[in-house]
Amino acid sequence: MGSSSDWPKIKNCALILKEFGVEFDVRVFSAHRTPKALEAFVKSAPERGVKAILAAAGGAAHLAGVIASMTVLPVIGIPVETNLCGGLDSMLSMIQMPGDIPVATVGVGSGGAKNAGILAVEILALSDPALLEKLNQYRVKIAEKVNAMDEKLQETIKEELG
Repeated sequence: MGSSSDWPKIKNCALILKEFGVEFDVRVFSAHRTPKALEAFVKSAPERGVKAILAAAGGAAHLAGVIASMTVLPVIGIPVETNLCGGLDSMLSMIQMPGDIPVATVGVGSGGAKNAGILAVEILALSDPALLEKLNQYRVKIAEKVNAMDEKLQETIKEELG
């Protein structure tokens, strides 16, 4: 992430990765202030067994694009909410990558951070049958949650409207 102040905004990503048993590192790098350290981290990623990089940043949000320029690993950008535009500025910075250097970008906010974790799990599950099974079980579990919400709503409507 671009700043340690981003942690509370992207914690849902780490929680999802932990739930699926996916190992991860959380680090602070700046595309502009620590480019050499960032480059060393990104360039050494494949030898460390990294299969995807998730990059959270706000404002100009160049971190994901700079990382993508240094590696062929999939890069998932997590736009961080800002005071200026609520994170729209961050999201637009990420999704407007020039052709040839893609950054998969999720939405702004805690749901976006969670989706970044899930997207990373989906990428990893392509070559990991056990992780794919966990992902399928997760989908069943979230469908069950929605069904339970609907049942409760139907009961509430029946009670309130007769």
